[in-house]
Amino acid sequence: MSFARSSRVVLLVLVPVLLAAGGWYLYQQRPSGLPAGFASGNGRLEATEVDVATKIAGRLAELGPREGDWVEAGAAVGRLDADDLRAQLRAAQAQVVQAQRTVDETRAGARKSKADAALAGKMLKRSEELVGRGFISRNKLDTDQTGMEGAMAGMAQAQSRVAEAGAAVATAQARVDSLQATLNDTSLKSPISGRVLYRLAEAGEVLAAGGKALTLVDLSDMFMTLYLPTDKAGLVAMGGEARIVLDALPGEAIPASVSFVAPKAQFTPREVETRSEREKLMFRIKLKADPAWLAAHRDLAKGGMPGAGFVRLDAAAPWPANLQIKGK
Repeated sequence: MSFARSSRVVLLVLVPVLLAAGGWYLYQQRPSGLPAGFASGNGRLEATEVDVATKIAGRLAELGPREGDWVEAGAAVGRLDADDLRAQLRAAQAQVVQAQRTVDETRAGARKSKADAALAGKMLKRSEELVGRGFISRNKLDTDQTGMEGAMAGMAQAQSRVAEAGAAVATAQARVDSLQATLNDTSLKSPISGRVLYRLAEAGEVLAAGGKALTLVDLSDMFMTLYLPTDKAGLVAMGGEARIVLDALPGEAIPASVSFVAPKAQFTPREVETRSEREKLMFRIKLKADPAWLAAHRDLAKGGMPGAGFVRLDAAAPWPANLQIKGK
């Protein structure tokens, strides 16, 4: 009886083990890979990085955002010391006022010269009539003729001075505009909406023209680069539908589209694939994540996260259940 009881216990233990082993074997022997009409590859999610840099050299007076802060496009994030530029601008504005006064003076002189020329013209005409009647000598007519010519020359010079004064005003105003533009450049503004990735300078530092103050990451422009063999890459269409699945978000299929297909084959980079795979020519494919999804899930997907990209080669092929977009 003891032996029978022991055999029954052994069977009770072995049966579940054998069933589990059989199930694992069948699981391992299941069909693998994507359905027909799809291709996939591994990669890392990347985000576009944009630097906030100075256009002119100067001392950084202040810099607000810290690493991790969110900034909006066009927002002022810092400024350079601009006391010297403001002084130059005030001097240039004063020169504009002085140049405008000079214009007013030369215009008044031009009006007087015009009046003098008109008077000289009347005197010459009168002298011509009197000489014709014999009332005055020819010398008087010559004198009036010379006076008329001098008045006309004076009027021409006055008009020239008006033009020169106007040009001086334009030059002074251009100087003001240039200084104002340079003064505006002392304000550092964010070119995009994004998160601060690196803070590269601190207040008080002197930066050269082009000196970087911040590096921003554009969370609305994220993509993954894949490498597909020629037989698959030849079926990839620009703008084709795609999906990105990150290791950190295995249950979330990110909608994407094909934004780039390399026009030339290349060997797969050493750090991405095995040696045997490197011996095959591959095409670089870029999948751009849907900006609307990224905006609705800001900070959920981060640059550098590893994952897999999936490309639909056949537009009629339905997406597998695990690659369906949630909410659709």
